[in-house]
Amino acid sequence: MLTTPFVDAPIFTRSRALRPTGKVLPEHARSHNRSLVLQTLYSAGPQSRADVARETGLTRVTVSDLVADLIGEGLIVELGQREIARPGKPAMLIDVDRAAFQIIGIDLSEHERFLGAIVDLDGGIVSRAEVALDGATGEAAAALVDALVAGLVASATAPVLGIGVGSPGIVDPNGVIRSAPNLGWQGLDLQSRLHDAFGLPVHIGNDANVAVLAEHGASTNDDLLLVKVGHGVGAGLIIAGRPVIGGGFAAGEIGHVIVGTDGGPRCACGKSGCLETWLAVPRLTAELDAVDDGEHAASAREAILTEAGRRLGIVLAPVVGALNLSEVALSGPAELLDGPLARAAVDTLRTRTMAEHNRDLRLRMTEQAQDIVLRGAAVMVLSGQLGVS
Repeated sequence: MLTTPFVDAPIFTRSRALRPTGKVLPEHARSHNRSLVLQTLYSAGPQSRADVARETGLTRVTVSDLVADLIGEGLIVELGQREIARPGKPAMLIDVDRAAFQIIGIDLSEHERFLGAIVDLDGGIVSRAEVALDGATGEAAAALVDALVAGLVASATAPVLGIGVGSPGIVDPNGVIRSAPNLGWQGLDLQSRLHDAFGLPVHIGNDANVAVLAEHGASTNDDLLLVKVGHGVGAGLIIAGRPVIGGGFAAGEIGHVIVGTDGGPRCACGKSGCLETWLAVPRLTAELDAVDDGEHAASAREAILTEAGRRLGIVLAPVVGALNLSEVALSGPAELLDGPLARAAVDTLRTRTMAEHNRDLRLRMTEQAQDIVLRGAAVMVLSGQLGVS
């Protein structure tokens, strides 16, 4: 396992919060108010207790009570008095203690390696680690996850708030990976496995659903579709500021949608012609590598990328049209996705949807680059443990 100390610039500060998905019941009011206080400070930075009360609509007494508890838990710190020129006693500023905890983020979506990082509360990468996959599947692949997490937990320099994991495949709300064909996982209870091994809170989601959480903070839209291309192909969707998971937890599983009626290569799922067989990194790389060098090599490679982009556009067109989306982000190797593939995808989208409704459609590469799943995993832990996003 390779471990690299590294400090990245923070990216979560002043991020946009996801919208709550349900009504707040009376018995949950205190927990909800606690999250409101943390979210306000996390997004806005140092504030006085009175500032927080005004921003949240809570009474000053309620805010003071909650802040006292949060200081006791080590989540909030007093920074000192505000410098003001007007008469009167200056207010005490408070903020989230951004050095109090660290988060372990794990990305299982790459086709050659599993990636991990220690992430601070602002989204900065403190250190990185990785393990080579070397074709491992089933229990062997799960053991690699154990080893990756163990190394990161051991090297953390602050208490660990939780472990966040982005995995390919269908992941239910209990952290069970119901199906991940490329890794040979069926019904793998990875959440319980990691919790039992490390005694820490564990949050697991589909890699594309995790990635779109990170991307949402960089987008100006409340509606966003992110397509994650790696070992497989999946999509994460946020509508009206809320993640869409689906009744069977398989929303965004576009990788195993058959594209067209002309057949295609055999897929790991057992079908032929799935989008993944045209677009997944191992398949696309192998096809490009098979092109003979010669005077027509460049045009042949461009044709392969263009066809992959066209297939992607065919799959996305009904989704974009039905939901009237204006923004689609691509996450994966820029050398494969950015260029002929992206151009073909957006051209196909525009020709297969109503032009007057989608003239402003934008297809772009992600703002988060290779760290998108790692940072999305950290967002998942922040949301799950602190109610902060």
